[in-house]
Amino acid sequence: MAPHMTTLKGDKFDRPLFESVLKRRLFFTEAFEIYRLSANFKGDNRGLFDYGPPGCALQANLVDTWRKHFVLEENMLELDCTVITPEAVLKTSGHVDKFADWMCKDPVKGEYLRADHLVEGVLESRLSRGVNGPAKDSPKLEESTIAEYKNILAQIDNYDGNDLGDLIKRLDIRNPDGNGEVNPPIPFNLMFKSTIGPSAAAPVYLRPETAQGQFLNFKKLLDYNQNSMPFASASIGKSYRNEISPRSGLLRVREFLMAEIEHYVDPENKDHPRFDEVREVELPLLNKETQLSGKTTLQTMTVEQAIKSKTVDNETLGYFLGRVLLFLLKIGVDPSKIRFRQHLANEMAHYACDCWDAELLTSYGWIECVGCADRSAYDLTVHSKYTGTPLVVKQALAEPVKVEEWQATLDKKLVGPRFKQNAKAIQTAVDALDQTSLTSLASELQEKGIVTISTPALSDGRTSVELSSDLLTISWVTRTRNTREYTPNVIEPSFGVGRILYSLLEQVYWHRPNDTARAVLSLPLSVAPTKVLIVPLSAQPQFAPLVRKLSARLRSLGISNNVDSSNASIGKRYARNDELGTPLGITIDFDTVEDGSITLRERDTTVQVRGSEDDVVQAVRNLVDGTESWEQVSQRLPVFTGQGNDN
Repeated sequence: MAPHMTTLKGDKFDRPLFESVLKRRLFFTEAFEIYRLSANFKGDNRGLFDYGPPGCALQANLVDTWRKHFVLEENMLELDCTVITPEAVLKTSGHVDKFADWMCKDPVKGEYLRADHLVEGVLESRLSRGVNGPAKDSPKLEESTIAEYKNILAQIDNYDGNDLGDLIKRLDIRNPDGNGEVNPPIPFNLMFKSTIGPSAAAPVYLRPETAQGQFLNFKKLLDYNQNSMPFASASIGKSYRNEISPRSGLLRVREFLMAEIEHYVDPENKDHPRFDEVREVELPLLNKETQLSGKTTLQTMTVEQAIKSKTVDNETLGYFLGRVLLFLLKIGVDPSKIRFRQHLANEMAHYACDCWDAELLTSYGWIECVGCADRSAYDLTVHSKYTGTPLVVKQALAEPVKVEEWQATLDKKLVGPRFKQNAKAIQTAVDALDQTSLTSLASELQEKGIVTISTPALSDGRTSVELSSDLLTISWVTRTRNTREYTPNVIEPSFGVGRILYSLLEQVYWHRPNDTARAVLSLPLSVAPTKVLIVPLSAQPQFAPLVRKLSARLRSLGISNNVDSSNASIGKRYARNDELGTPLGITIDFDTVEDGSITLRERDTTVQVRGSEDDVVQAVRNLVDGTESWEQVSQRLPVFTGQGNDN
């Protein structure tokens, strides 16, 4: 079971109270809500949300911090690729056939449920209540049953459809909403399908990830990068997944913002040139062996130790785990509520050879927010094979080398007339054959006099062609090689921005002592929607020009600020901006009119200091830039305890 969620200050976390703050302050809201509340509306708006002003600003600041931390810091090549994706692309990548979750149906209610979440939710509920089944009079759980349930939960991501079906039947797991039995799990593809054009003849999908657009531009990116390896591309944009049963607010939605990196490396050298920068970063790891043993105990080790022990497969993957952790800490995530969980065999994506999820603890349990996968050479290989476009790196060798190898040669005088417009595709397919394939084909060609070659799609729709020995020869030759050619492997950190945003908000939430109505979001200055609140002491007309001047001065420095000149007390005005996560507040009072001095308030401690406008503005600028801490500011400027406090 997931550990209980607490507020930032250690109090019991109250999700309804927390979410009421977010919705009341318009961080987010259900999309099309007034239609959902209408008696005439028969649609389904679940898993669709709109961000309000503070939510938009927070998301923008998270993305800006991400871009600076990764794209700018590491000179990544940023792309903005189209959302609409031809079916052939996603068929080739494997998503059409394999991008699915296991789904159960409650035949009585007609409700669809994601099978692993159903099992997980029911078992966690039984453990929390201590009962053995759906009936209220079920006996208390025995120790062996508790151990079994915990073991299942520890490796829930490793179960396929048949395994989940067996668990549902054996443990009498039913739909919690009505206690009805469910049908056996079946696969459900998560992509949204559509067509292009008035004839509706060209099937397309809304992309489920931003990665494929990056892979298809690899050849152009490599050329743009002067053929220099390694390098990384990056993309930030919307993706779409037709979730079976979106029930966890912003954590499981059908439209969401992703930020993805594709780092291309030499498969024979997965070291990273900046590895020293993260060598000593300590990672909280939950490896697959621990999960399969039914436990969730974390191992804390440095990135270097994780690589040397082969807990993490290679240096570049370890480098990005370290960089991901540093990013999460920079935006304010609680270090005690972060873990990196290794994927088990059955949950591993079809393209991955190793994968770790950065999971954040929320009131919903541990939630995957960042996936770090070694996608090997899968994507570039399959797209190259389908299109006939070589997505490879050609590396000049320091010295020529002689190699003995198989060489395939087509008789172009015969191939051209016989295959016409398909001749080029066939030539491309033959040129792409590797030595393992050529070894097998040489033997087959000698024995049978004919072989079948896989090709890019031909004009008649075929993806293979038969070549006889009069068209194709495969001979053993000695060649002098001046270049090395290889298909890069890809290390991919993939960020779910909405999940990070929501998890962060839960982790920075707390309330003033003995007053649950006074909620606070302790967002760092770097990502807070608004940096500074400006409050005049009252609605006196002499304050208005001072407020306008100060607000304009802060804006000119790129510091977002908001003015609250309402009739509410200063304490109430500060309290409602604490709910918005505004870190700093400036009060303009009668002394400001006299001598130009103003007060500066810090959100979490409510401590105020006073100084001249120049002193305070410089302090704010230093705090936003990160060149000075609040402790340093409060030591440099005198503490203020007069009018304009929180009372």
